Amino acid sequence: MDSPPIRIVRAPITRSEVAAIAEAGFGDMVKAVVDIDRGILAIGGELHSDEESMLRDDGSSQQSLWGINIYPGESGDDWIEFDSMINVRPAQGNRGREVDDAEIRAAIRRLVDTLVIER
Repeated sequence: MDSPPIRIVRAPITRSEVAAIAEAGFGDMVKAVVDIDRGILAIGGELHSDEESMLRDDGSSQQSLWGINIYPGESGDDWIEFDSMINVRPAQGNRGREVDDAEIRAAIRRLVDTLVIER
């Protein structure tokens, strides 16, 4: 599988653009890493860790980065999955792959809803 290049999203992109990135990679899903402090995300990598690394090189701090999967063909709560190995952070109180903190999940959802638009 040839993944599209990782892209840092700083301004809104359309759900159809995300669907095209997904189709070029995993089919119905695209991996993304969200920086909840800077309000940006990296999308399109084969591994969350690659996107995390790109954002860190861009100035993000690791404790602000959370890995998610986006399913552009889904809606409601089903289009964002809060699952990634980069989310395992016992020192931050997150012991598993899921994002445990409801406030962080809400911040991730707000950011994705702002950066991935319907048009």
